[in-house]
Amino acid sequence: MSFPGTRSSHPADRRFGRRDLLKTAGAAALTTALIPSTAGVARAKDAATVDAIIIGAGYAGGTVARELALKGLKPLVLEARNRIGGRIWTSTFAGAQVEVGGSWLGPQQTLIHKELNRYSLTTFEDVAAEQVILPGDQGFQSHAPADAYNSIGQLFGEFYAGSENYFERPHDPLYRSDLLASVDPLSLADRLGQLQLSPTELKWLNSETSVYSGGPSTRGALTGMAQWIQLSGGSYGTYSTTMSLRPTGGMTAALQAMFNESNADIRLNSPVKKVTEANGLVTVETAAGATFVSRVVVVATPANVWKNITFSPGLPAAHTQATTQGIGVPHATKMWVHVQGNVPATAAQAGEGSPILLMVPQQQLSDGRLFIAFTGPSLNVANAADVRAAVQQFLPGANVLRYQAMEWAKDPYTGGGWGLRRPNQLLQLFPHIEQPHGRIVFAGADIAKGWHGAFIEGAIESGFRAAGQAAALA
Repeated sequence: MSFPGTRSSHPADRRFGRRDLLKTAGAAALTTALIPSTAGVARAKDAATVDAIIIGAGYAGGTVARELALKGLKPLVLEARNRIGGRIWTSTFAGAQVEVGGSWLGPQQTLIHKELNRYSLTTFEDVAAEQVILPGDQGFQSHAPADAYNSIGQLFGEFYAGSENYFERPHDPLYRSDLLASVDPLSLADRLGQLQLSPTELKWLNSETSVYSGGPSTRGALTGMAQWIQLSGGSYGTYSTTMSLRPTGGMTAALQAMFNESNADIRLNSPVKKVTEANGLVTVETAAGATFVSRVVVVATPANVWKNITFSPGLPAAHTQATTQGIGVPHATKMWVHVQGNVPATAAQAGEGSPILLMVPQQQLSDGRLFIAFTGPSLNVANAADVRAAVQQFLPGANVLRYQAMEWAKDPYTGGGWGLRRPNQLLQLFPHIEQPHGRIVFAGADIAKGWHGAFIEGAIESGFRAAGQAAALA
């Protein structure tokens, strides 16, 4: 895979790209367990027939592969990249293990914790903030973490008021569809406009909504984030714990174990260009001309890129809407920053339009501290001076030794970052989007019922559902 949006401010730092993947921590295991199968690839004139085909080697695809294998099937997995994981990508930066994609787990997310236990994997608590920087009337101000989170928590209690009713059963989001009819059309910006907020309070709330929307808060649905709040336990405090845990060995560790158990035939560097169903069979063609036939195909890629595959017959209305509108946020840039010196563990947020929307502390190294930053559309991550100035808004005088940024929207096999439903998508897409399209089944965090979009919990959930559907068709 090529990542044209990956930038480095230091000549010694290589870009996160195709030639480096097998040197990263997350991809190193692939050299033994997941060597691409390229010898004897079937061509169109002699298509290979397999038990089941899975398009995409992320957590949804990994769950499907293992579950089908447990039912006695031998799945074939076609992955466009030369690594597993999709929007999960464990790598290295500044000599430390880092997550280029999704980073965190929450204690409430039971499916992923069952997987970790299954494979004897553990978690550790991420670095806690020693100070919190928030926008104020006179620029950015430092707060004690307890004071900051208490104030933000009260505001979010008002922001999400009523969600305990319209998401009475958050794992069954349509249970109160009668109440959702009035709130699903609302964007996060619409909800902000309904509240009587001071300028500072608006900045505090908007600094959260803009991060998850990947920029303008007009994009994200109120019901998207409100469901996360209720799934986590119903408060800002409980929701904050969803960014508290990290798996030892990296976010891809459990996925690697899933694929190892499945013993699936995994073909890396195999982007799919066409899926055709006819006469009780599905034919899948790759960009390289390889052709495979099966009774069932599971599409386990982000919804944003379904439109890049030709489906015959064409996609149903819900799937067409999902891939045309997009679910993965269009601006999602995650940046790792190495700041020199003994720097306090600082968490910082800024309002919509700021170059950096959110910055969270990571481990202290011998020569400085690492930070994760999520940037706004206004920051040109190719410009080291601009990045340095953006970091110094929160940490005046900070010396940025190096940084690396991943612009997920520029990834052709993702087409965006974490998923967050748009206004009206919950009621317009569900439950149709979970149903098979003939012998084609869809999976992925974007279309999960529960922890949708930004969480591998949702990918696993949808993987279990898709595996059951696929097994019935195989």
